[in-house]
Amino acid sequence: MKKKKERELWDKTDVKIFILFLLDNLQYPLDMETLNRIVHETGYVGGFDFAECFSELLDDGHVIGDEVDGVAFYQVSSTGRMVAKQLQSELLDEIREESMICAARLLSLKARGATLHTSCEKREDGQYLVKLSITDPAGTILETTCAVPSERIGEKICRNFERKPEKTYRGLLSVLTGEIDYLLR
Repeated sequence: MKKKKERELWDKTDVKIFILFLLDNLQYPLDMETLNRIVHETGYVGGFDFAECFSELLDDGHVIGDEVDGVAFYQVSSTGRMVAKQLQSELLDEIREESMICAARLLSLKARGATLHTSCEKREDGQYLVKLSITDPAGTILETTCAVPSERIGEKICRNFERKPEKTYRGLLSVLTGEIDYLLR
């Protein structure tokens, strides 16, 4: 991989792979301001290179945009996702890991304008139905429902979710993707 001394990616192909890798791994649409902040914060891609390569990815259909309330949100297309999966190994592990940590830090739910919704309602069978959701301007991020045996447990789940929505979200993703299978054994 060709890099400058400061680890800045300068080859256009590497920059495009980096952009596709980020969008593919973040798995939700980002507005241009947020995407620019992430790329700038990582320090791997210069602003001009990012703008040029991003524009080319849009033109080639590897990145698609959709407008919500007058704001354009971008995400990787199915073709772009395929390219990202095939070529992400071209990026150093260090670049992939550091960029995802940086993106996670910048994309806290609050910064994304996300709102939380919780409810705990008694069912006819005496159990309680707990509903949790997170939405942001681009749509639903998380929506889950579960039955619990008591109102106390339901309210505890709601309180914990309201205090730690990001940890709950990441934990659910880790369990559902099998990244922490040891909890299921």
